[in-house]
Amino acid sequence: MSDFQGMEDLLQDFLVEATDLLSGVDNKLVDLEKSPGDRGLLNEIFRGFHTIKGGAGFLNAHELVSLCHLTENLFDKLRNGEMDVTPVVMDVILDATGIVRDMFGSLERGMQPTAANPGVMSRLRAALEGQLSDGTDPAATAAVAAAATAAVAAAVAPEPAPAQGVPSAAAAPVGAEPDWVSLHQAVTGVVPSAPQAVPEPAAARSANDAGANAVVNAAFGRRAGDRPGTSAPAGRRDAEKSRDNSIRVDTSRLDQVLNLSGEIGLTKNRLTSLRADILAGKADSDTLHALDAAVSQLDLLVSDLQNAVMKTRMQPIGRLFQKYPRIARDLARSLGKDVELVLAGEETEIDKTMIEDLSDPIIHLIRNAVDHGVETPDERMAQGKPGKSMVRLEARQEGDHIVIMVADDGRGMSAERLRAKAIEKGLITDEEANTLDERSSLNLVFLPGFSTAATVSDVSGRGVGMDVVKTNIQKLNGSIEIRSTQGKGTTFVISLPLTLAILPVLLVRLVEQHFAVPLSMVREILPIQQEDIQEVGGRATMVVRGEVMPVLPLARLLGWPQKNHPQYGVLMQSAESSFILAIDSFAGREDAVIKSLDDFRPKGVAGVTTLSNGQIVLILDMKELLSSMGDTRGVSRSSLIGNIARAA
Repeated sequence: MSDFQGMEDLLQDFLVEATDLLSGVDNKLVDLEKSPGDRGLLNEIFRGFHTIKGGAGFLNAHELVSLCHLTENLFDKLRNGEMDVTPVVMDVILDATGIVRDMFGSLERGMQPTAANPGVMSRLRAALEGQLSDGTDPAATAAVAAAATAAVAAAVAPEPAPAQGVPSAAAAPVGAEPDWVSLHQAVTGVVPSAPQAVPEPAAARSANDAGANAVVNAAFGRRAGDRPGTSAPAGRRDAEKSRDNSIRVDTSRLDQVLNLSGEIGLTKNRLTSLRADILAGKADSDTLHALDAAVSQLDLLVSDLQNAVMKTRMQPIGRLFQKYPRIARDLARSLGKDVELVLAGEETEIDKTMIEDLSDPIIHLIRNAVDHGVETPDERMAQGKPGKSMVRLEARQEGDHIVIMVADDGRGMSAERLRAKAIEKGLITDEEANTLDERSSLNLVFLPGFSTAATVSDVSGRGVGMDVVKTNIQKLNGSIEIRSTQGKGTTFVISLPLTLAILPVLLVRLVEQHFAVPLSMVREILPIQQEDIQEVGGRATMVVRGEVMPVLPLARLLGWPQKNHPQYGVLMQSAESSFILAIDSFAGREDAVIKSLDDFRPKGVAGVTTLSNGQIVLILDMKELLSSMGDTRGVSRSSLIGNIARAA
């Protein structure tokens, strides 16, 4: 079994490394399209494919080797100056890299890849012979567009993102066509055969091939008598699930954790010795001073260990960003636009658990920027802009938050047009529209069912994309903000906590019960006096520096009876609204280690944490509490004043 496990590890190492190499090749191909004469890029791409081909040959993946070899020959001609890098050649190469990625999926499913799509192979050979069509045929252009939109649609499918870039590859039902069939049929007009099980080696196959097949069988966890095409055993399926939770960690960070663990062990021994002395009656000032010093040392070491462990969860966000240039390029080409995606802050580190959940929202934002945000080259030239549009994807750390921005230099957003469209779709009333300021109007794009597209297409028009973005960001305890100037562009700003494992909270009290609210939403704490409460529209409000804020008692949000006069108000702000949370008192700030409630989670509760005194405190999900109440305008002034009078 150890040999089988070793081969399984070998296969997974190949898939991880080869997938990373292929992602790098994709990005270098996008760069090559901008700089066709860059021989350095061509050499790097050639080496990447050559490395993939070598690993595939060791695993006896003949069809993958054949495709890589043909593509490698094309790169060789390009780097030697025997051919020019043209958009049509780039389309063929990118089609080939897409099929290579599909073949990785077959390997992960425990199946040898079948022959590549014949249409793509014939186009590769035609490119090598200098007989490739120039792509001016309308049908061919439409096919490329369909392929690009299909690729983007596949990229945003709600499937769990595999760890470390390993492609997702759930086994398809028997007789069902894989997703890549429709994609490549759109490009070539040829329907490829569905992936088949690896045929048993023919008698004429060489001993080397038979040995390689044994390697693959071992890696897939199959015995010699198993049919190669059968699905992976339960143990392998469980292993595939566990790989989603794997993470790459720099050894220096693990060394730091190990060193801190050793220091904590020494301090524990010191405390054990001091405890024995104290129990023996030794309670002089030197012993107590030593005890105090040891406890302080332990506190410092535990804090350092906690930070070191948190760092092991952090991953460069560049691993997420690397797949977007290809997606932006394909979509822009299908829409007849010239768009360059600029990446910045790729070295910024973010919690590994967030990276996978951020994939879909960022894809939606980039897709909307390319589809809705930027204009066609002709439209831009008519407005005096450069023909090429710029979409910028940037990440940076600000304090204990990560900020991600997706900005374009396109047409911008009109608050008036958004309000009109929301009214037309019945999402808001005329009265509600009149009360919306510019910021609230821009936030209308997050409403379910909202879309400004005139027609429904493969790319947009169904009104679900931005709703998904907002929902996913809120699940990560983050917020999203829109900044837009007509004629100059739009910027989406996503703010996320540095990690989901530790949450800074403000401890508030209602009667005798403590609750925790996210500190990221807290702006300030205000005293509440009877004369401060004003009635606006039948609702209790307070004026804070000239701005009217609704007052929401925490008791009302929780459905508790209001027994005491709320003496303090916590000014809270989210992406959608600002309000004053009325509470009895507060107990300060803490860094809460969140414990989830998997089996039973009351509505409006994000999790629990344990305070330093051992008390268990509920962490409130303010967004869920507000949405469940359905009214963020506050209670009536008479109701709130009545509570104040009774308390007096």
